[in-house]
Amino acid sequence: MRSVFLLLVSTLGFSQQSTFQAPDDVEYRSANIISEGTRMHAEVFSAKVNAGKKLPTILMAHGWGGNANGLRRDAVEFAQAGYLVVSFDYRGWGESDSRVILTGPAPKAKDGKFTAEVREVREVVDPLDMVTDWFNVIHWVQAEPQFDPDRLGLWGSSFSGGLVVYVAERDHRVKAIHSQVGSLDGRGIMITPEAKALAYDEATKMARGQMPYPEPLAKVLGNLRGAPIRSRFMFYAPVDEVQMAGNCAMQFVIAGKEELFDNKDHALKAYALVKGPKNLVTIPNITHYGIYGEARVQTHKLAQEWFDKYLKR
Repeated sequence: MRSVFLLLVSTLGFSQQSTFQAPDDVEYRSANIISEGTRMHAEVFSAKVNAGKKLPTILMAHGWGGNANGLRRDAVEFAQAGYLVVSFDYRGWGESDSRVILTGPAPKAKDGKFTAEVREVREVVDPLDMVTDWFNVIHWVQAEPQFDPDRLGLWGSSFSGGLVVYVAERDHRVKAIHSQVGSLDGRGIMITPEAKALAYDEATKMARGQMPYPEPLAKVLGNLRGAPIRSRFMFYAPVDEVQMAGNCAMQFVIAGKEELFDNKDHALKAYALVKGPKNLVTIPNITHYGIYGEARVQTHKLAQEWFDKYLKR
């Protein structure tokens, strides 16, 4: 199921941008968001009946190997429920541009500019880069005419279910989050001595110019598409920092038969540490990717009810 789902998301990400038509009652447009100098593709949704009104806002992004196009059904339904919704592709994923790196020494600059050969860094997984993209989407949405700064929520699933926790811990403009089947501790990628040695070895080689960034969509962890920058995961553990989120309302939805990680080390541990409003829902009899299949309607309803409670006054 995992590989089929990821292939579907990828296909949607590269083929449906030009053909997507929102329902007649939803205003839809694409937008550009600049993250650390690189253009990210975003999609903006709102109900036409709410034109000109300040709205509670939900920001959305997919997890490991996904694209914003795969979130359109949920985004449309949130918009029809009265929200301004922004989904986006991380730098180097989907419709977004990639950051670039020099392939050799930089030539002498003139007026701060030079011409050089570069290589794009595309479709790799770096949690610290990805949370930077989330922060920049939050910065961008502040200037949207319909955005209500007092009613901002984040929606994350799987890998992004951990990213939204990390962001809420550090940006207290976020008032509520919905995290489903979230992976909240990147250190698991280095759980064995051999894995830790590999991460440090790769980092040393990259720092000395002896190893390039991984190729796009490389599969090094099961069927997950996109190679991790392993050393960056050692600094990524939102599960240990939940208390930093202050009074942000946090909802965690977990799969009863989660097979990719142990819930007690992720959402269950985080839930126990939350100091503000919180909710935990276990959906029995589903595995990780069941959240997008048989449990999608239920989890969307849970997310909307949570956001309604804390973002609508």
